[in-house]
Amino acid sequence: MAFVRRKGNTFYLVHNVRHGGKVRQLHLARLGKRARITDQVVREVSKKHPFIDLNWRSLREQLNSQLDLVDPESPVVQTLVSSLRSINLDLADLFPPVLRISESPVVARELLLQLRLLQSTLQVKLDQFDRSGVRFGNAPSRLRGAGRRS
Repeated sequence: MAFVRRKGNTFYLVHNVRHGGKVRQLHLARLGKRARITDQVVREVSKKHPFIDLNWRSLREQLNSQLDLVDPESPVVQTLVSSLRSINLDLADLFPPVLRISESPVVARELLLQLRLLQSTLQVKLDQFDRSGVRFGNAPSRLRGAGRRS
């Protein structure tokens, strides 16, 4: 049976195997600081360990149910908020002239592509929250809907 294990700040996909009466853990994949089972992880594990039959849907559901977004002190919430703050600060410092200074048009194109992708992702997520009727509890009204444009 495969499961996700945390060691330090890193998550691993492991599988228990029996050798000579002893159970050993076979490390199938390193999932990183934020445990995610992507299609790439599925391909790599299936290629590297073709004889291990894994229930990927169940593993993904197990990971999704482990996210503790209720507790403001949980590491997941702290990391998410910190990442959002960092990207906001990085984007605030980015101005179009910076892209012209870059001598690589490839860098400028990739940056613009990623910004457009981020914009789309944010819009989808904000729409999902709006449709689900999620309320932001005690958040000050100036924070609710902050940054939203109609």
